[in-house]
Amino acid sequence: MRKIIIAIDGYSSTGKSTVAKKLANALDYVYVDTGAMYRAVTLYGLNHGFVQDSLDTKALIEALPEIELKFKPNQSLGKSEMYLNGKNVEKEIRDMKVSENVSQVAAVEEVREKLVELQQAMGDEKGIVMDGRDIGTVVFPEAELKIFMTASPETRAHRRYKELLDRGDEVTFERVLKNVKARDYIDSTRSVSPLQRAEDAIKIDNSDMGQEEQFERIYNFAQRIIQQD
Repeated sequence: MRKIIIAIDGYSSTGKSTVAKKLANALDYVYVDTGAMYRAVTLYGLNHGFVQDSLDTKALIEALPEIELKFKPNQSLGKSEMYLNGKNVEKEIRDMKVSENVSQVAAVEEVREKLVELQQAMGDEKGIVMDGRDIGTVVFPEAELKIFMTASPETRAHRRYKELLDRGDEVTFERVLKNVKARDYIDSTRSVSPLQRAEDAIKIDNSDMGQEEQFERIYNFAQRIIQQD
């Protein structure tokens, strides 16, 4: 049975990572969360003072050779976690402060060039599910299956808000909604690899769709392509 590349793009908090992980497990594929990679670079910038009220782009670019990113499997959790320069930062990169700054870091051309190169190398042997903002348009424009996920800003903010509360974070819904809308704007209007739907991507609006229905729909799309002669 042939292996394919599955690219899942879309807006923040649309559940891309959740469905991508489940899909990869069902197909026995490799899963890559590109958002975690951009979050890790953002965390590095925050920790070193490059990302504060404004972004010190020059300092961040100069520091890129010092940033090593790796996904390492956590057998007990059944998933891979992000390591930044040898340290597990899976929890830190989900912090609200990182969320509020990741879009401006991801808009830096040199950052995207470095991470796109790493991402493309991961897909050399196919059999991969990758989610992000530009997977079907820039990283893998030749992907056999492209999905573009969307939902209303309010729906996505409620999902993110609940996730943060469940983690024990102290945050208001208004702050989360503001962040969702701000990220949408930055992601969609940046000059380098803006968030946009590939012409051949299947659009899925999951505002009123459960996770299981969404997964089944995408899984069936994948199976039809995989089983083609």
